[in-house]
Amino acid sequence: MASADLKDELTCSICLNLYSSPVMLKCGHNFCRECIESVLDTQKGSESYTCPECRAEFLERPVLQRITTLCNIAEHFLSQEEHEDVFFTYCVHTPVVASKTCLMCEASLCDLHLTVHSKSPEHVLIQPTKSFRNRRCSHHNKVFTYYCTEYAECLYVSCCLGEKHRGHQVDLLNEACKQKKEKLQIVHGRLIEEREETKKKVQCLQNHLKHIPEKAASIVERVCVQLKDLKMKQDNLEKRVLNEISKQQEQVSLSVSDLIQQLEIKEDSLSRKLSSIEELCQIIDPLLHK
Repeated sequence: MASADLKDELTCSICLNLYSSPVMLKCGHNFCRECIESVLDTQKGSESYTCPECRAEFLERPVLQRITTLCNIAEHFLSQEEHEDVFFTYCVHTPVVASKTCLMCEASLCDLHLTVHSKSPEHVLIQPTKSFRNRRCSHHNKVFTYYCTEYAECLYVSCCLGEKHRGHQVDLLNEACKQKKEKLQIVHGRLIEEREETKKKVQCLQNHLKHIPEKAASIVERVCVQLKDLKMKQDNLEKRVLNEISKQQEQVSLSVSDLIQQLEIKEDSLSRKLSSIEELCQIIDPLLHK
C-alpha cells in the first residue's frame, strides 16, 4: 500500500507514468519535462500559458525548474521495480525467470523462447525489465537509437529531424554509450589513483600521529635541560653580581670613611686655630699682640 501511494505521488498527471526529468511550474505542480513542454508548445500564440493541473495562468512561458530530489526519488523507485525478478511474459501457470526483454515486443523471454525469437535488428534485447517508458520515444513509440549530447537525451531517428534537436550533435546510442563508458573508465582510473594517493597520505599522517607523543616528549626533555642550564647560569650570574656589588660597597665605604677621618682631623685643626685667633682678638693690651 505504501509503495502504491508513493508511486501515485511520483506519477505525472499528463502521461500517467513515473516522472522522467521532473520539473516544477511556479504554481508548485510537477510534470515530466517533455510532457509539460509539449503542453506549453500547444499553448504558444495564445494570450497566456496555463498549468494543466490547476489552470493557473502565466503571461509568459513559464521557466521550468528541475527538481533534483524528486528526480532521484523517481529513478530510485524505478530501479527498485527493475531489479525485481522479471518472469517470462507468456509463462502464466509456471512462471519462469526471464533472461532478456525485447523492446520491440515489450515482452520478457526465457532462455527457451529466446532461441526462436526474431533476430531482426528492430528486436532490441536488453536485460530483463518491467519498465518500457524510458526505452521508447513517447512521440513516435519507437525504440531509442540515437543520443543528443547537447541535451543528454535519447532519441528516435525522427526526433533528430525535429526543431528541438536540429543542429545538435547526435550519435548512435550504442556509440554514445561506448564513448560514455570509455570516459567513465578514464574517470574511474583517475579516481582509483586519487583514492590510492589519498590512502597513502592518510597512512603517512597516521604514522606521523603515532610519533607525535614521542617527539613531543623529546622536545619537552630538551627544553627542560635547557631551562635547567639557564637557571643554573642565572643563579651563578646572580651570585657574581651580588658579590661584586658587595665588594664595591665595601671599597666605597672604606674610601668614604678615610675621607671622613681626614676631614675630621682637618676640622679639629681649624677649630684650634679659630680658638687661638678668638683669644687673641679678646686681648686689650697692644703689647700682648707682639
